[in-house]
Amino acid sequence: MKNASPAGSAGIDLTRRAEVRTFTVAGTLQHCWDYPPVENGADGQPPIFMVHGFRGDHHGLLRIVEALPQHRILVPDLPGFGSADPLPQTHDVGAYAGFVSAALAGGVPGLGSDTVLLGHSFGSIIASRVAAEHPQLLSELILVNPICEPALEGSKAITSKAAELYYLAAARLPERIGMALLQHRAIVRGMSIFMAKTRDPALRRWIHGQHRAYFSAFANRDVVLDAFRASISATVRDAAAQLRMPVLLIAAERDDLGSVAGQRKLAGLIPDAELAVLPGVGHLVHYEAPAEAAALITDFLQRRHP
Repeated sequence: MKNASPAGSAGIDLTRRAEVRTFTVAGTLQHCWDYPPVENGADGQPPIFMVHGFRGDHHGLLRIVEALPQHRILVPDLPGFGSADPLPQTHDVGAYAGFVSAALAGGVPGLGSDTVLLGHSFGSIIASRVAAEHPQLLSELILVNPICEPALEGSKAITSKAAELYYLAAARLPERIGMALLQHRAIVRGMSIFMAKTRDPALRRWIHGQHRAYFSAFANRDVVLDAFRASISATVRDAAAQLRMPVLLIAAERDDLGSVAGQRKLAGLIPDAELAVLPGVGHLVHYEAPAEAAALITDFLQRRHP
């Protein structure tokens, strides 16, 4: 297990530019942001396909994108979130895994078996399912803030059930009231305050601004309820034993959704896993420690793609 220290709020400006690619899945229009490498010496570096977490969109991973300039990086909005159309089915882990598999298998051009798949938070559940079911589509798997423990068991059960009741109520209320409840700035700010661990006031303000801007971009209330239920009913452990490729787990010491002990247990279930724990960071590694996460990713991949 490795340890690294977060570097603070440097590099908040996001400048890397992408080509927006569109493709269809189950008759729905989907979008993927395709960032070409911006450094010399990128030849031979594998592309990285990133999957964001619950209620987010591609913007949430852009600080890590910025910190990996030597790679082509692709980041879609998950169906029903951001600019993406919802799927014509329940938005569960299987549906999202099917979406990612479709993107890797030809929906996005130029990807092959050397593609690295990365998932953050809920995206770690989706990515691990894809890797277990379609190992031929990727070479390595990277999971940031992996969901390692069932949300409906142990100390998190009461909080998870309360959150589920919140999303259920929002789905059943009249549409205008339900949407207002889901998008209420005080609730979004409360979630942001709960997750942010940094003491840097500028970085905290930036994180709250990101959540305010992008945490309420979803197609409808049913998508949010479906995705939330999926996020609390599955873990990476469900697919761990079937992961046959090298796996990097980037965990956080203060992650409220996955203890260090739980992350160690998860690593022990994966045949070829490395675990790195970032001290002083919580569930927002992608916001609070992107440079540290990128350094771990670079080291992990350079040892496999010299």
